[in-house]
Amino acid sequence: MKSAVETLNPTRVRLTVEVPFEELKDSLDAAYKKINQQVTVPGFRKGKIPARVIDQRFGRGAVLEEAVNDALPKFYQSAVEEAELNVLGQPEVDITDLKDDELLSFTAEVDVRPEIEIPDYSGIEVEVDATEVSEEDVDQAVEQLRERFASTNVVERAAAEGDVVKVDLEAKVDGEVLEDGVAQGVDYTIGSGELLDGIDDAVTGLEAGGSATFTSELKGGSAAGQEAEVTVTVETVSARELPELDDEFAQLASEFDTLEEMREDSRKRLAEQKKYDQATQAQEKVLDALLEVTEVPVPEKLLQDEVETRKHNLVNHQLGQLGLDLGSYLKMQDKSEEDFEAELKEQAEKGIRTQFVLDELVSTEKLNVSQEELTEHLIRRAQSSGMAPDQFAQTVMQEGQVPMLVGEVARGKALATVVEAVTVKDTNGEVLDMSDEEDEAEEATEAVEEATEAAAGTTGTDAKNESSEKSEG
Repeated sequence: MKSAVETLNPTRVRLTVEVPFEELKDSLDAAYKKINQQVTVPGFRKGKIPARVIDQRFGRGAVLEEAVNDALPKFYQSAVEEAELNVLGQPEVDITDLKDDELLSFTAEVDVRPEIEIPDYSGIEVEVDATEVSEEDVDQAVEQLRERFASTNVVERAAAEGDVVKVDLEAKVDGEVLEDGVAQGVDYTIGSGELLDGIDDAVTGLEAGGSATFTSELKGGSAAGQEAEVTVTVETVSARELPELDDEFAQLASEFDTLEEMREDSRKRLAEQKKYDQATQAQEKVLDALLEVTEVPVPEKLLQDEVETRKHNLVNHQLGQLGLDLGSYLKMQDKSEEDFEAELKEQAEKGIRTQFVLDELVSTEKLNVSQEELTEHLIRRAQSSGMAPDQFAQTVMQEGQVPMLVGEVARGKALATVVEAVTVKDTNGEVLDMSDEEDEAEEATEAVEEATEAAAGTTGTDAKNESSEKSEG
């Protein structure tokens, strides 16, 4: 077999392959055997029909077509390996010549991972939020805890902001009550903004048994995005009573004996959260800065596929579960379809560029993933998916997604390596030592996932593993 590579652009090549006919022998034998099992010829036992009879009865062309279909993926894969190409996606194959007993030649155009030169990134400098915890921060955290332990008591008066009302709702569109537009006994805290726009004004001032009608855009259901006439009837009005801020409350709401001890614990928790948020912010900003200084060509076909995957996942998974279609979603977001497509393309392109750059760093920095690191990442992914680690691991194994998880961890380590090498300052001007961050690589992995994941599942350049497997089969 002879093969040659022509570079069409930085992300696409054309392979030209010539195969001597004798190298098709195994595929020809397999083609005759397959046809033998599928056809019947009088005078011959099934599976024992001579090749010359198959040629006479069914045509040599049918045999050649079967043989070529069997052989092409193998010859294509051999040519890819010989040229040491890092292909992405499926090739576009064109048979240019097929001469019986002489020659098979074909071309295959396919996207390839571009060669990327990572510039010196040590000069990158980013600024992140400082991590001081103020008294106001602690007050807010304690107040949120206090809200959780609030009690409610039914009162005989008009509803006011902060009250909890139990209401019945009925929504009409064009004068007709919607099948899914009736709800009864719904608890709602006035001012929380958790239900329909306009309901706060409608129920404020109503006593038990009172009703009001208002117009609002429905957020979900069969008429999501449409204007509806909503009638709300108040069943009960309850006032919320907050517990006193004292040691007794601390003992009720925490494992501490005094309010001061509980406040100090809140301060520590807030400091830890701010430290985590600071590290995440640093990773995101460093990644953006690295992408800005690195030239990364993006294969057009890969980009189109990624955009379609993200759109499919959003429409069929996320929006579908909410009972929304794309039109309703865009109306709620106040976006045009053109704006949506442009935003989706920008996100997809960033995801692909991120994978290319970090994979190149994994290679140049010779980063490896240990079994312990992979296990820790698997446990975290299991927790985020709501599955038990053993069950998640079994699913990952069955679906052949271990290489994908390894890639995620490796890219996280690559980003962590860059973060350690650049200058990170907080808003007070203090230079931070990011190498001291615990679980830094795992946190960086989360930042990478945020940039590279599609709406419901990682796509993009991980498809290169699939294309390799498919071309072999």
